Parts: sequence; structure tokens; C-alpha cells
Amino acid sequence: MRTKAVSLLQELTDAHSVPGHEDEVRAIFVDELEDCGELSTDRNGSVFCESTGDGPRVLVAGHMDEVGFMVQNITTDGFIQFVPLGGWWEHSLLSQRVEILTRSGGKILGVVSSRPPHLLAEAQRRQVMTIDQMFIDVGAESRREVMDEIGISLGDPIAPCSVFTPMAREDYFMAKAFDNRVGMAGVIQAGQILTRSTLPNRLILCGTVQEEVGLRGAKTAAAFSHPDVAIILEGPPADDTPGFSRADCQGRLGGGVQIRLFDPSAIANPRLAGLAIDVARAEGIPHQVTVRRSGGTDAGSFHLANNGVPCIVLGVPARYIHSHNSIIDLNDYLNMITLIIALVRRLDRETVDGLSEYL
Repeated sequence: MRTKAVSLLQELTDAHSVPGHEDEVRAIFVDELEDCGELSTDRNGSVFCESTGDGPRVLVAGHMDEVGFMVQNITTDGFIQFVPLGGWWEHSLLSQRVEILTRSGGKILGVVSSRPPHLLAEAQRRQVMTIDQMFIDVGAESRREVMDEIGISLGDPIAPCSVFTPMAREDYFMAKAFDNRVGMAGVIQAGQILTRSTLPNRLILCGTVQEEVGLRGAKTAAAFSHPDVAIILEGPPADDTPGFSRADCQGRLGGGVQIRLFDPSAIANPRLAGLAIDVARAEGIPHQVTVRRSGGTDAGSFHLANNGVPCIVLGVPARYIHSHNSIIDLNDYLNMITLIIALVRRLDRETVDGLSEYL
């Protein structure tokens, strides 16, 4: 399972899939799961693999998109202005490499740039530069060259450019887009294992679109798949770096799979959350329970869908998400896989019905 995890995470993090342009991750999902069930998509592009079987409809979902950008304008002298797709802190952008995906399928390398510090007033050097003051340099000299020769158009998607890399510490890896390629890898790898056995439910594996711009894909994915219960997989921010209290952190690398009970977008179904924690304890799966003051996940849309869907969010803490280089501990990912498998195998009709019986 470890070898497969590393190769799958590398393939997924190398993919170029920003909101609204999730084609490369969708193709990996289809390639990995085509023998595991019936494949389908909704009309926004979220993808599903549904197994045969009776019992409650159990959805295991991750979002396919990563934070990125879109070409907003091309100046007369060949520089590219851009808008963000998802949440970025401008401090992390300058001098970083990006790839622009053209309509012909080519990927054009560029660098996020601005006026050099030598030409800034002293007060400006101490300020965070906003995205509308930045530009991307692809080495062109004119708008005509950018559009006609290089092939870049307005609206082309832009993704961070960063190589999946093992670190000096064993099982630590650095890459872009662990938010949420760890979730997508979890959907795929747990799904491949689960569909090889008989389950007390009908398993639906799902990759949603456009989570990073407002949990949009989950809205139509829920209407399309009609789940009775949903397990949402994420790559949440770690809080074990300088500036945080190590004694109070709830997302430590190496601490195990994260079980999220609350964030401003959703309150986990208490019975499902209790079951997830009980299963982790019974199976000896390292885990960490978290209540977050900020952030959100696709659970924010799934739990409100149809007549309501009991949801729980499981995650692999990642340092420095929404940047070009984030870090995970592979063991947290493997613990997430183990918990998904153990939890899904317990979700029979009686258990799932009991999650939402209030009278």
C-alpha cells in the first residue's frame, strides 16, 4: 500500500487541475477506477464510480481542484495579468514558477513577477504586494507573440509549478496541491481496496470540482449521487510550525488521520463523528480530533443537500497549503486509508439509519 500511495500522490500532485479545469485529475480517477464500478459524471464535471451492492449509499469524496489562477489580461508588451482561483496569500507568490495550460493542451512556463525592490520606495518594500500589481513573465515581447506564437488566451488556467519531492526525513514529502490530492488519492486507493470485498452498502467514490471557489461542485454532486452518508477527504492545514502552540495543535504531522468535528462551513454529524473516533480507537489507528475556527470543506455543501446528509471530514494535515510547496507525513495518509476502510465496512443499513433518527 505504501508504494502505491507514493506513486499515486506523485501522479496526482503533478497534475494541472485548477477550479473549473480538473480534467487531468479526472482522467487519473477514471484510469485507476474503471474496473471498480460504473463511471459517470454530473454536468459540472464531478466524477463518480459506483459499485454494485445493496444497502445505504455511502459516498467517499474528495475535491479534484487545487488553488491556481486564470489569465485575466495580456499587456501590449507581452506580460500576463491574472486573477486567483481560490485563496492565496500574496506574500507566497513572487518569484514562483507557474504553468499556463493553453487551449491546444500545451503547458507554458512562466514566473510571477513585479517591479524589482531596487525601484520601490522604502515604504512599498514593507508592504504585501497585491495580485493586481503582479504579472507573469513568459519571456515574450508583445501581446501578439503571447497569443499567436505561444498560444496563450484570456481565460487559460494557471497552476503552480513544483516537483513532488521526498525529503530528508523518511516518509515526509513536499509538493504542490496536497490540498486536496491527498483526498483524491485516498478516494482512489481506499476505493480500490474496498471494492475487492463484499460491503454492507453501495459504495460511491467521487471527485468533485470547484471546491476552492466556494464548495460549488459538491452541490451538484450531492444532487446527482443521492448519498445516505458522506465521508469527505481533505488536505487540511497543519498547525505544528513556529507561531502555534505545540501543546494545543490539532493537525500535527505524524499525529495520524485528522477527524474534523467542526469548521464554519459544517458541523459533523455527532453520531457519525463518534463512530469514526470509536472505530479509530478500536482499530488502533493513530488519529487527532480537531475543531477549527476557520476554513471549510465540501461537507459544507454535502450536509445541506437533498433532505440532509450525515457527514464526517477525514484529513491528512499538510504544512503550507495554498502555496507552491506543502509537506505531509505519508503515515498520516496511510492511517487515513485504514480508517476509511474500517469505517465504510461498518456502515450497514441499521447504522446509517441510526445516524439521522431523531424521533
